[in-house]
Amino acid sequence: MTLPPLIALDRVSQSFDEGRVVALRDVSLLFAEGESVAVLGPSGSGKSTIIHVLSGIRTPEAGTVKWRGKPVTSLRQWTDLRRTEIGIVFQEFNLFPTLTVAENVEVAMFGSKLRSAERLDRVDETLEAVGLTGRRTHVPHELSGGERQRVAIARALINRPTLLLADEPTGNLDSVNAKAVLDLLFDVQRKCGASLVMVSHARDQAARCDRHIDMKDGQVVTEGCA
Repeated sequence: MTLPPLIALDRVSQSFDEGRVVALRDVSLLFAEGESVAVLGPSGSGKSTIIHVLSGIRTPEAGTVKWRGKPVTSLRQWTDLRRTEIGIVFQEFNLFPTLTVAENVEVAMFGSKLRSAERLDRVDETLEAVGLTGRRTHVPHELSGGERQRVAIARALINRPTLLLADEPTGNLDSVNAKAVLDLLFDVQRKCGASLVMVSHARDQAARCDRHIDMKDGQVVTEGCA
């Protein structure tokens, strides 16, 4: 018996500005468990919209998103998936400025059934995995850009997702920090066995993925192995 893909887009379309800007045009894509996929294309090609649709942040105007072969049709389903199955890393770090590193990571577990002690143990374990054990009590303005993105990655990983979405995760970093963050992303993706879908402008970053998808004007132009 063939298992369905982890997540799939089936003829998905999305527009903005009362239809004047078409972000996605009848897009169908499959993402398998455990694979890494780069989504490439110029600005305005629909890359980030794919991430938003895959995470349920945006509901498509047409088409269906399927999780393990079953349509996701309600906001409640998406909320549950983001809490238990989907982790998201954005270009902007989106950290709470008055919370410590540990608190910024722990906040992603609020609403879970874990006890406080269990949450703290998992925070410590995840901060160690991203190399931030010594920074757990610092607040974001005391961190470098690379460290802030590591906090964002830790927050995305804290619920042990099966799908990790990264939208230009190195866009605000210099080349040294960008490489370090990418190394970390691919390392944790392999260790956790999660699927990784990463939006990028850079071909060298895409080459590290199992597969790449090229977008233009809201449509898939090519798909292939990196």
